Amino acid sequence: MDRRQFLGASAALALIAGTGSALADSRENVCAQIVATWYRLTLELVRHTPTYTPPVASRALAYIGIGAYEALASGMPDRYQSLAGQLTGLASLPARTPAQDHDNAVVLNTVFDLLVHDLFANTGPTGQHAMKTLSARLAAQAATDVAEPVAETSRAYGTDLANAILDWSRSDGGAAIANMGFPAKYALNPEPGHWLPTSKIVLQQAPLLPDWGKNRPFAMQEIATCVSADPTPYSEDPGSTFYKEAMEVYETGKSLTKEQTFIARFWSDDAMLSFTPPGHWVAILNQVVEEKQLGIMDHVEGLARIGVAMADAFIGCWNAKFHYDTIRPISYIKKVIDAKWEPLLNTPPFPEYPSGHSVQSAAAASVLTALFGDSYSFADHSPTPDGVPERSFTGFNAAADEAAISRLYGGIHFRPAIEKGQELGRCIAQNAIQLRTRV
Repeated sequence: MDRRQFLGASAALALIAGTGSALADSRENVCAQIVATWYRLTLELVRHTPTYTPPVASRALAYIGIGAYEALASGMPDRYQSLAGQLTGLASLPARTPAQDHDNAVVLNTVFDLLVHDLFANTGPTGQHAMKTLSARLAAQAATDVAEPVAETSRAYGTDLANAILDWSRSDGGAAIANMGFPAKYALNPEPGHWLPTSKIVLQQAPLLPDWGKNRPFAMQEIATCVSADPTPYSEDPGSTFYKEAMEVYETGKSLTKEQTFIARFWSDDAMLSFTPPGHWVAILNQVVEEKQLGIMDHVEGLARIGVAMADAFIGCWNAKFHYDTIRPISYIKKVIDAKWEPLLNTPPFPEYPSGHSVQSAAAASVLTALFGDSYSFADHSPTPDGVPERSFTGFNAAADEAAISRLYGGIHFRPAIEKGQELGRCIAQNAIQLRTRV
């Protein structure tokens, strides 16, 4: 199945919005269905909403994961602790008063409904229709057999909670994406070794989201504490380390094995053609939850932690990218080694060091390993590009390692950006792992 054609935009969104099983026996199962269904739609919306590049997707997935966790944790304050007071800029959230006069499924669905509609307000007509249809169906499902006074109280609380999260989100620096994320004016650094446009598309003569690294983080403290090394000093001398790193990319690209080609294409996760890298890792988490038949609180806690880790990973990565402003392999190789060389994958329009795939995959895998251990073998059932079989892994870190090295196979990154990117991602993830959720 081709990820670029996965069900097709209209078919996929309509299928999610228009089908569903009968109401489950327990309220917890209803909550589980609500989470699973909204996330299926959310991942499709990521794929079909124009401004949803990986950093933007990570932001939305963080807020939705936090909302899902708070919707349910607020009903069990004797067992679960709010993330308010732990996440940057989030001093408090509305509390249920009293907690027993609310229905969890109605609260949860209301929070999802408002967050997804707001965060994907700029999606196209198909996405708008899917959200509207799903909203009506799940609202009815959530409220079945719930006394109307309780349902009304629950909807009111869910609305207050979602609005508080949205109010918090609007001051983080990433709420408004103009011009598809590309600045109208941008001054390139003319010195050798700095980023140069790698596309002929007019919009991409400036880099994507150059200020994203200035956004307010979720749980990350000082990014400087996690950046372990500078990139290799630029040089065009054939005896230099930088030249040798470029030759590795060049020679690897010229002699790719079938397996390496599969790996590069499997993890490509291009914007507008896939769930993007953060969506890919959320899909892995959701798959593990289903396979292990985990409870709803384990699920939403995992969604909040992985969402926070990946969102902070992109902020930290973009902060470093635009600090170092490193040239891409394709620009260097064409200038210094072989003017006719082309990488397997298209080079993204922003600086090279460190590798975004490496940072965010290491962050996501660190969270999943903390939650489930690193001996969980799984086959990744995410939609794959045409002709590429699904991949199997002995653990989450093994999957992250493959996602990272895929960028060398694709001709997109030098090795230090990959290896140091993984270190950065693992460091950033510790902030999400250390969040307190249990009383």
